[in-house]
Amino acid sequence: MRYDVRPARPGDLAGLPAIENSGDRLFHPFGIVFPPGPTIAEEMIAKGAEFLVAGDPPVGFAAVREVDGAAHLEQISVHADLTGRGIGSRLLRAVLDAAARRGSPGVSLLTFRDVPWNGPWYARHGFAELPEDRWGPGIRAYWDAEIAAGLHGLGPRTVMWAPLSPPGTG
Repeated sequence: MRYDVRPARPGDLAGLPAIENSGDRLFHPFGIVFPPGPTIAEEMIAKGAEFLVAGDPPVGFAAVREVDGAAHLEQISVHADLTGRGIGSRLLRAVLDAAARRGSPGVSLLTFRDVPWNGPWYARHGFAELPEDRWGPGIRAYWDAEIAAGLHGLGPRTVMWAPLSPPGTG
């Protein structure tokens, strides 16, 4: 079955936290157990982030905001029962394409450096670690907030960046 990617509709948003929560158990073999609290999806809904979803009803989503004058991927999540089917790759491609159309110089994100479907997965899709001396104040604020929330205690984190070319130039 193919899960087409599209902009989220208001009625899609309520189901996104359950998609995110479904994948939490996949992190347990890496010693990562997320603390209770709101999901990234819930936080980003409250902040008015842009959401792309895969499927109708959604089985995956990507949440994007602008940080430091560029697109920032807050979260990609695919229902745990459907991982490994290319849904996340289609969501990521849609994020990159949308950011390029808007003239973003690239897409940033923060992720676990060593979890296979985090840092290594993004690296296979054109992202590289962003040196700290290239972080803007928004990325620095994200990093510091993650430290304060205890996320860095769960495993090594990294900032990654994928540069983009404006449409018609690449």
